[in-house]
Formats: sequence, C-alpha cells, structure tokens
Amino acid sequence: MNDEEILQQARETLEIEAQAVAALGGRLGQEFAQAVAVLLNTTGRVVVTGVGKSGAVAHKIAGTLASTGTPAFFMHPTDALHGDVGMISGADVVIILSNSGETDELLQLLPFIKRRGGKIIAICGNIGSTLSGEAHIALDASVEREACPLGLAPTASTTVAMALGDALAMATMTARGFTAEDYAASHPSGVLGRRVLMRVGDIMHAGVDNPMVSMTTSVLDTLLTMSQAPLRGVVNVVDEEGQLRGLFTDGDLRRLMPEIDDRNEIMQRPVSEVMTHNPTTCSPDMLAVEAARIMQQREFDNLPVVDEQGRAVGIIDIQDLIKAGLV
Repeated sequence: MNDEEILQQARETLEIEAQAVAALGGRLGQEFAQAVAVLLNTTGRVVVTGVGKSGAVAHKIAGTLASTGTPAFFMHPTDALHGDVGMISGADVVIILSNSGETDELLQLLPFIKRRGGKIIAICGNIGSTLSGEAHIALDASVEREACPLGLAPTASTTVAMALGDALAMATMTARGFTAEDYAASHPSGVLGRRVLMRVGDIMHAGVDNPMVSMTTSVLDTLLTMSQAPLRGVVNVVDEEGQLRGLFTDGDLRRLMPEIDDRNEIMQRPVSEVMTHNPTTCSPDMLAVEAARIMQQREFDNLPVVDEQGRAVGIIDIQDLIKAGLV
C-alpha cells in the first residue's frame, strides 16, 4: 500500500465508527432512562463484565463509573464462574457487554446472578439474543458493519459499546448531581484533583517561612531578612498589627539602584519608602490554580497572602505552583 491508500483506509475506519456512534442517539429510549434509574437507586455496587474485547471495554466503563460517583468494579466472567460470583449480592447491578449476546461464559453466569437477585443490564450488539432476552434491561449497541476490512475484528462494535457505556455513566453522574469537587476527591494525587482541591493555604510559605519586616526596618536589614529566609528575594512589609502594607522584592531594589547617587544612604532608609505599595494579594482559601492564573497574567513571581483582617499570613511562590503541576 502507498501512503494515500493507507490514509484512505484510516479515514474509512474513522468514518464508519463515527457513523456508528452517531446512530446511537436515535436508538436511545425508555430503556436507557430505566438503566440510569437502576444505577441511581442501587444500594450496592455495579459489576461490569465481558469477554475479550468487550471485556476490555467493560473494564474501562467500570473505571468511568467509579470515578464519577457510582461505585463499580470489573469482574472477569471466567473468574466469576470459579468463585468470584460470590462477590455479587442482591443489591448489586451487573452490566454485561457482548456483541453477539451468545457468549458461553456470560450466559453461564446469568442464572447465578439472578439467583442472587441482582439486576442485569445488557449492552448488546444483538437485541434479539439470549443475553438481551434474559437481562432486565437491554441496551442496543448494534452496528451496521465493523470498520475492519475483513468484517472480523471488533472495531465499530467496541467503539459503540464504549460510547454507550460512557453515555450511561455521564447521564448517571449528572442525575446524581456529581460535582467537580466530587470528581477531584476521587483523584487527589492527579493534576485534575489538585486544580480543583488545592488552596493557596495548602502551598504558601507561612509561619517561620513567611519573611516579614516592619515598615520602619531599614533597606539593609530588609535585605538581610530576605537573604536568610527560606523563600529568597521577597519580603512582606507589615504594620504593628501585622497587616500588610507593602511588598519588597529584589526586583524593587534593582529598579531603585540606577536612580540614586548615595547607595549607603538608601540602605539606611526605611523600607516603607521604597517598597511596592498596595500589592496584589490573595487569600489562603483561594484556589491555587487561580493564584497561578493571576501570577501568569501579571508576570509575578510571588503573591502575598492575607487573611480576612488583612494580616500577612504568607507568600505563594511561582516555583511552588510549578512543582505542583499547576503552571
């Protein structure tokens, strides 16, 4: 095959699968709504199973359900027939995926599941199959043809089954009122979780790591404080009540030096005369990702953090946000 023939085959595959997924929408009906209701009302878990390529799709659907508020797990049908069926209770819902609806291992499972009282939802490519007839709810995942040129490899059928499973998970999630915060709680170590959950207070330099000087501190002593602090190059300037009055950075000093003749004199001035007045601030409760957005837009390396009384309680540094994967 030449390059053009390869590209043509790829385009045909994508077109066949796209058309198969698009056709799903017209087939959704009362059965789909009933399936969502069953998932919402179950007091147990959702068990998803399938064989071969359908098993791979079932594994993915179980993960999607679990991460969007519906407790679910994948069960291999062979393992189920050798004891794992005991994990299924009458309160559970079992989603079974099969293109033919006649897979032996799956049909052997049906009486055991029914005996335990579990509800069965079939995602099936043959709505007239044994599996569809035995299921409490059968969802039509049929396709006109596979994308495989030989008509053999599961392609369009597995794509449609996965899309139908995703639709089921998303409709259930929405009906459940599942929020971004709920999603993040299931992904605390990932970037998505950090973007939704991490607050400025979780990452800021506070306490002894929060460099502060008074308004009357000399520039020289301020520089000494900056050089000794864990966070270099910035210091909060506060009044007697600890309220933030300004911010002094090594950048302020660099901008100041070319404008003066007596550098010894400037070192003895109070920092309040050379600090940045009314700096942009953030609160400990602000999302860290929002602080990152502000700092990127305004090209700041640091932001002072103030509480509700305007007291300087910390500093957030751009490097900390980079390490957290928020920039």
